Amino acid sequence: MKFPIATIAALLLSPAIALAQDAQAGAALYDQHCAVCHGADGRGKGPLAAALILQPPSLRDLSERHDGFPTRRVVMRIDGSDPLVSHGSPMPVYGEFFAGDDTILKTESGQPVMTSRAIVDLVAYLRGIQE
Repeated sequence: MKFPIATIAALLLSPAIALAQDAQAGAALYDQHCAVCHGADGRGKGPLAAALILQPPSLRDLSERHDGFPTRRVVMRIDGSDPLVSHGSPMPVYGEFFAGDDTILKTESGQPVMTSRAIVDLVAYLRGIQE
């Protein structure tokens, strides 16, 4: 059975893909890679924060500070395509570390973003801790 390209594209961009996120897996990745700077609770007070020139921001109020959860910006900060200078050098870039297992994540406007499964899960976790 042959599927037209438009049908395949519609399936790939369907909301089901955007919902296939694992916040528990994202929490484990956060604990392992992010909590040292952003804190176990995501408030920016991790054990390494005192050694940084610029303090890591709270990740619990991203939606409030950006008038909605900034999905694309969060993805770009994690994968390094939008680096953030936090301590005289860019925030650690996990793009290569989390590379592979590509999937599509939809932004708040419905725009698709190609990223890795790990970053999708981290985004799900970060969305879940918004206050």
